[in-house]
Amino acid sequence: QVQLVESGGGLVQAGGSLRLSCAASGIIFSIYAMAWYRQAPGKQRELVAGISSGGSTKYADSVKGRFTVSRDNAKNTMYLQMNSLKPEDTAVYYCNADEAVRRPWGSWGQGTQVTVSS
Repeated sequence: QVQLVESGGGLVQAGGSLRLSCAASGIIFSIYAMAWYRQAPGKQRELVAGISSGGSTKYADSVKGRFTVSRDNAKNTMYLQMNSLKPEDTAVYYCNADEAVRRPWGSWGQGTQVTVSS
């Protein structure tokens, strides 16, 4: 059974940084393209950043140049380094399979709350 556990969120002032982690279990993590998603109140979940099994990355236009996604296959963990945070980055952040490659697993984690104050 797939289990995804996000952590690292918090409250930060605009311009600050956070590093999110996504620990995966129950899957052969290294073979999957993974992604970070976020959902703000009243909005649909959106893909923020993705990383292929080979390490290629992609980003939503809104976070390019500010966020960096990485993975450590030995630790079954994906990371999201978020710099120059803006109030509009406030959301619950989730990890899952990259929806452009395969359907995300149904067992979404609890997410981690990121709140950016102005």
